[in-house]
Amino acid sequence: MINMFEVNETNKMIEQENLDVRTITLGISLLDCVDSDLTEVNRKVYEKITTLAKDLVKTGEDISGEYGIPIVNKRISVTPIALVGGSACKTPEDFVTLAKTLDKAAKEVGVNFIGGYSALVSKGMTKADELLIRSIPQALAQTERVCSSVNLGSTKTGINMDAVKLMGEIVLATAEATKENDSLGCAKLVVFCNAPDDNPFMAGAFHGVTEADAIINVGVSGPGVVKYALSKVRGENFEILCETIKKTAFKITRVGQLVAQEASKRLGVPFGIVDLSLAPTPAIGDSVAEILEEIGLERVGAPGTTAALAMLNDQVKKGGVMASSYVGGLSGAFIPVSEDQGMIDAVNLGALTLEKLEAMTCVCSVGLDMIAIPGDTKATTISGVIADEMAIGMVNQKTTAVRVIPVIGKGIGETVEFGGLLGYAPVMPVNTFGCDAFVNRGGRIPAPIHSFKN
Repeated sequence: MINMFEVNETNKMIEQENLDVRTITLGISLLDCVDSDLTEVNRKVYEKITTLAKDLVKTGEDISGEYGIPIVNKRISVTPIALVGGSACKTPEDFVTLAKTLDKAAKEVGVNFIGGYSALVSKGMTKADELLIRSIPQALAQTERVCSSVNLGSTKTGINMDAVKLMGEIVLATAEATKENDSLGCAKLVVFCNAPDDNPFMAGAFHGVTEADAIINVGVSGPGVVKYALSKVRGENFEILCETIKKTAFKITRVGQLVAQEASKRLGVPFGIVDLSLAPTPAIGDSVAEILEEIGLERVGAPGTTAALAMLNDQVKKGGVMASSYVGGLSGAFIPVSEDQGMIDAVNLGALTLEKLEAMTCVCSVGLDMIAIPGDTKATTISGVIADEMAIGMVNQKTTAVRVIPVIGKGIGETVEFGGLLGYAPVMPVNTFGCDAFVNRGGRIPAPIHSFKN
């Protein structure tokens, strides 16, 4: 049982070390909104979201006020819209109407973001999947709170290279469609390999078809707490270091478990999972990079960075799973460049490159995240970067993702401001040697041999 002693124990973490619950995410199934009439689909979607989520924001604020725990975001995830709109939508523009409906519903209930403008195409694309994907630039340009994700591969099915090629073009088109806002649309678009059905974090959240009609998932965060704990054991051996991370992750996850249980009870919606990811913000002292530097690196990106991140990720998971029976989502350490001041500093100093970040994604929770690249980067180059990251996820049986932002009109070394939790980022160089012939082959990369486990 979670008791008030544990809550009181976290006060110092909250007040001095940037501990927060990053998000309460209400997952909503829209499968019962499917209809052959587009007007009806839009009506059903709006009504279901605004009915089920009407008390979400107030509940989050009440829990935050009563327990003194900051809850930064309240969010909604929905069934992948390619499935919901497949019967009614005959053009990309038809899907855009659904994006606008999601945005309208999100504004009505007051949530920060709504995720699930998504397609799952790891083995092939239906006509509806392709229409939704082609609608993404327009949808993200014409909405404020909608987030989009596309799952391009999995360990079980391989990588859909036709979809990888298409997504390179879509990322660039989204950047162009939102160039007046420094290509901000790309910050709300992510591609996955092995996407989880219960991830509460944006931009990749969607409500999987295996989930209940509605579910509460909570994402916790606490890089500052971990860094503070590690500052107390400087110079100690790895055994003490690992024990410290595990114990700290346990306490952080207990806070998330408390919030999840309270939100579930008050909303009358089943509790799904706690995602115990260390998610940084641009705030000073709330950085995963600074944890790695506290472990012993002069700067993140130095030799030893991948090993330090692997250890951190594993100990966070080990501590977290002891604190909650239902840990899920992504759960580990995020390394988004624009959202982590330590990462930004390392890039500016030349310590951290795109290639080193790719190596780090082999052992972190997500992948290449919130990375600004030159606006004149070719679509095939973006597809090549995506393919590399999908391969890491597929072969290592883990979730990987790419959220890169080709900032139209900006080049290497310039800075782009996204604002809020999205922060700011220096534009990073990308290898300019071409991969056009590789990307243009078409078809699928087969699943690896270890996918055959039946």
